[in-house]
Amino acid sequence: MDSKEQLNLLKRIKAISETGLVYAKDPYDLERYEELKKISLKLMAYMANAPIEVLQDFFMPENDYPTPKVDVRGLVLNEKDEILMAKESIDGKWTIPGGWADIGNTPSEIAVKEIEEETGIKTEVVRFLGVYDKQVHAHPPEPYYIYKLFFLCRMVGGELKAGFDMLDADFFPLEKLPELSEERILESQLKHLFQLSKSSESDVYFD
Repeated sequence: MDSKEQLNLLKRIKAISETGLVYAKDPYDLERYEELKKISLKLMAYMANAPIEVLQDFFMPENDYPTPKVDVRGLVLNEKDEILMAKESIDGKWTIPGGWADIGNTPSEIAVKEIEEETGIKTEVVRFLGVYDKQVHAHPPEPYYIYKLFFLCRMVGGELKAGFDMLDADFFPLEKLPELSEERILESQLKHLFQLSKSSESDVYFD
C-alpha cells in the first residue's frame, strides 16, 4: 500500500468520524467518534511530517469556504421500463436510490453502492445522465446548497429488498409514480432523466 492510498484511507476514516459526530446521539458514541477524528488527524500529521495544528487549521478553518453538498443517485430501469425506487423512512415517500457523496469513493461507485444498500439490487453504471443544481428546480427550500448527480445504471444481480434505513423498495411505471419525496426527486426530473436514458445521443444535462 503506497502513501497515497494510506492517506486516502485516513481521509475516509476522518470523514466517517465526522459523519458520526453529525448523526450520533449517544454521548458514548460521540466521544468515540471524536477520538477517532483526533487519531486520523494525528496519523495524517505523521505522514505529512507536519505539526497537527497545521492540519487542524487546514481541514477545519474557523470560517470555512462554503461549497455545495453533493447528492448522487442512480436511475435503474427493468425490462418493462419501470423505475427502481426506495421508500424513505424519514418522510414515508419514494425516491430513486442515492445519497450524499462519500469521501474516498468516486461518484459512480457511490451510485452503485447506494442502489444496493437501499434496494438490494446490484448494478453497474452505464453512463452519466446529468447534474442538477437543486436550487433552480422546484424542490422544497432547505439550508444547504446542493448539486445532484444522476447516473444511468443497469441491473446485474441482487434481490429486491428494502435496505435497513428504507421502508420499502419496488419498481414503478413512469405514468404511475408513487408519492415522491420531493426533497430528493421531482416528477419533472424523473421524466427528464427517463427521456435522457432513452436518447441515442448520450446527451448529458447540466444545471
